[in-house]
Formats: sequence, C-alpha cells, structure tokens
Amino acid sequence: MDISVNYLGMNISSPVIAGSCSITGNISNLKKIEESGAGAVVLKSIFEEEIYHEYQQVIRQEGNTFPEGLDEYLDYYDYKIKEDNINKYIKLIGNAKNEISIPVVASINCALSEEWLFFAKKVEEAGADALELNLFIMPSDFNKECTDIEGIYLDIAQKITQTVKIPVAIKMSYHFSNLGGFVKKISATDVKGVVLFNRFFHPDFDIDNFTVKPTNVLSAPSDLAITLRWASLLSGRLDSDLIASTGVHSPDALIKLLLAGADSVQVASALYTEGISFIGQLNDGLKQWMERHAFEKIDDFKGKMSQSNSPNPALYERVQFMKYFGDKSYDLD
Repeated sequence: MDISVNYLGMNISSPVIAGSCSITGNISNLKKIEESGAGAVVLKSIFEEEIYHEYQQVIRQEGNTFPEGLDEYLDYYDYKIKEDNINKYIKLIGNAKNEISIPVVASINCALSEEWLFFAKKVEEAGADALELNLFIMPSDFNKECTDIEGIYLDIAQKITQTVKIPVAIKMSYHFSNLGGFVKKISATDVKGVVLFNRFFHPDFDIDNFTVKPTNVLSAPSDLAITLRWASLLSGRLDSDLIASTGVHSPDALIKLLLAGADSVQVASALYTEGISFIGQLNDGLKQWMERHAFEKIDDFKGKMSQSNSPNPALYERVQFMKYFGDKSYDLD
C-alpha cells in the first residue's frame, strides 16, 4: 500500500503534514511527529508582528517614545530583538534538520513587504527544505480596491520566489471576492503550492471586563466544509500543488480532501485535541480505506470526486439550502 505523494517537488511518505503551530516549535515534538508517520512538518511560524510588539515593550520599559513610523524603527533595539528572534528560529531549523529526516518547512508571517524578503533569505540559509508564507492581509482599509489587496499578494509571491531557491508555498484565506480566480493567479506565479486555508484570530468580547479576547482558537470538524468545497472546485485547475488545511479531525476528513483533489493535507488543531499520535491514526485509516476499495496508491483515487470529475458539477456551487428548506408545506401545530 503506497501512500506517498509529491509535496512541493519533494517525495514524502505520507500525505499528512503537521501544520504550523506551537507544537511544531520544539525538537521533542518534531521527533514524535516523524515517528507518528507525518510526511513533512511545517515549523511554528516566526511572526514579524511578535517581534514588533516585543520591541514596543522594550522601548516603553526604557522610558523612550516609540516612533510612529514603522519604517523608522531600525535602531539598536529593533536590530537586537530581530536578531535574537531570527537566531532562535535559525537554531530551531538547524536542530530539526539534524534530528529528523522528513522535510522541514519554515513558516513566516509578516506585515511589511520588505521583511518577507529578509526572513525568507534567512530561513533558506538555515537549511529549511521549503518555505510557507502564512499570508493574510485584513481588508479593513475601506479606501482600497480588491485589486490593491490582490496586488500585494502577487508582489510578495513574485519577490520571494525570485529571492530564494527553495520551494515556496502560500497559505491564504478565503476572503476574496473572486477566490477561485485569484488562487489560480497565485498558482501561476513561481510558487510551488497553495495552502487552503490559514486560520486566524477570531475576536470575542468579554462583556463584564470590556476586553477583546480570542475565540474558536482550534478548528472544528465542521470547518472542513469550506476547504472541501474549494479543493473540489480548484482540483486540476492550478499550476501548483493544492494543499488542504483546516477541519481535519478524522481519517474520513483526510480521505475526503484527497478525493476532492488535494495533493496533501495539513493537520494542526487535532494534534492538540487528539495528540501527536493522531497522525498515525490518519495514516492507518487511509490505508484501511484504500485496502477496502482496492486502491494501490493515492493517484488511483485523488480527485475522483472533484468538480471536474463530477457528473453533476453544479452541486459544488450550490449555496442555498433548497433541498432542506424548500418544502412549502408547514406544520403549524
């Protein structure tokens, strides 16, 4: 039974990839992830925003005034804090490459376009096998057009793929007015993979303390639906790998995403709820299902249920609950 797949130009033993999260930020866990049968691992992201906030805190402790312009904070504190954080991440990459044999993918999350290139070059020099850009620009500037936001994504993709030689994947959200068309544009650049979708901060209100707090930190099985739909719609239509993420909490979810056409599947939230050994359960469940249906390799069924292979493609684009709520007879008793 062969469950190996191609991921960003690398042959990996399983389609299950440990997604970027705090669990993938230490060597002990990385060893367990490899032992559990993951095909690759995406390291915990390095966030430019965290470095920026750390810098703010240091400046305040020093009693200085933090400069208003983001482009002008390249002084000693900024340099030192950035250097320390980068060095820690470089050490993590180096230790991971020494301790595990599966591909090690670095992950970066930046707010400023110039910082993407700086971080990308550093992780390549550290020996990462590939790079995943966790890219989400909140469309909160009401003066910007949709094409302005899309242009930023495309510009970052182009500049980074010209800067580094390792494969680059972009992990993106579904908040686009023409998601399918834009994902296709991204895949037509030199990026090797598109990851659907990233998970970001969801705000909630504490109504007694009047503070903003996070909610829905981990994904739920119901979150699979949106990824499943878009994996099905985009399968066979991209010039890059299609990597599915979000809502993978069972072997069935893994199988469904592969049937939809995903080349590989990331799992993160379930590593918190089920433990790292859950990766092995996903692989076992996949193999048992393949044996039951006499599939020898993943290519035998990958994309079998994508829209392009469906006898009723319109089902993938239906948005109303006509089947369930279209009955005009009402029981008023």
